Amino acid sequence: MSLALGQQYTSLGSQPILCGSIPGLVPKQLRFCRNYIEIMPSVAEGVKLGIQECQHQFRGRRWNCTTIDDSLAIFGPVLDKATRESAFVHAIASAGVAFAVTRSCAEGTSTICGCDSHHKGPPGDGWKWGGCSEDADFGVLVSREFADARENRPDARSAMNRHNNEAGRTTILDHMHLKCKCHGLSGSCEVKTCWWAQPDFRAIGDYLKDKYDSASEMVVEKHRESRGWVETLRAKYALFKPPTERDLVYYENSPNFCEPNPETGSFGTRDRTCNVTSHGIDGCDLLCCGRGHNTRTEKRKEKCHCIFHWCCYVSCQECIRIYDVHTCK
Repeated sequence: MSLALGQQYTSLGSQPILCGSIPGLVPKQLRFCRNYIEIMPSVAEGVKLGIQECQHQFRGRRWNCTTIDDSLAIFGPVLDKATRESAFVHAIASAGVAFAVTRSCAEGTSTICGCDSHHKGPPGDGWKWGGCSEDADFGVLVSREFADARENRPDARSAMNRHNNEAGRTTILDHMHLKCKCHGLSGSCEVKTCWWAQPDFRAIGDYLKDKYDSASEMVVEKHRESRGWVETLRAKYALFKPPTERDLVYYENSPNFCEPNPETGSFGTRDRTCNVTSHGIDGCDLLCCGRGHNTRTEKRKEKCHCIFHWCCYVSCQECIRIYDVHTCK
């Protein structure tokens, strides 16, 4: 991926950072790290946030965004190809960095950034500006400088990565919204103060997952320029609407991820839990690739018969429930 960071990097938010010890950084990223050391924990948090959201969005897919411990390429060979999966990972990771840096600045954890004072404009009817508006422009700038530092080659893969990185960041800007708080006696909302805020990151993940499903397939074209041969991308199908800066793009087909394959990075779907009642990709028919599934019973302890006591606590009993668990053969 464009951030090319191992698992050890995603835990940097909780320990002092030595830029030279971070594996996989190109010289431009190393300079950025040293110049802006105090926001690097937020960059690390953003990478982690992107990975977690990827795993949530693909939890019921054949490829479920599995990461590999002790590897510089945390997704293994999966991202070596210019596939839809690569497109999504670049977009969600770049969005994650922008999101985490923006949130950190608004919380006052850095001296080089803070609240946004540029996009306020006049207040609306019945409300006034207040609180701390999140400066998404700064977060996007940090993400662009750091994530795109690797993508300076004149080839198709760099062009694809830059496009998808920017699509992820644009999603943050597009989803900024007014968040308001009421003031007055008994919440009467006599006065309402508002500020610009980012959405919950799940909304970003949901949006980019839709973009993954409708990603545009491209073809590679070569052009001769003064600096030599340059590769660019063009939409493969002229009848379809060309992709915008908000769409994800790819130019290589994905493996089917049904069987383990070290070359493609596929772990296969054997022993994955499937949904026996679903006809979608998370259902046992599709997720198990036609191999069938096994069923076992599983006992789980759960809280039950909960009672609310005045005032104010809830007491529950513990029940044992039996569930059928279905896994791919």
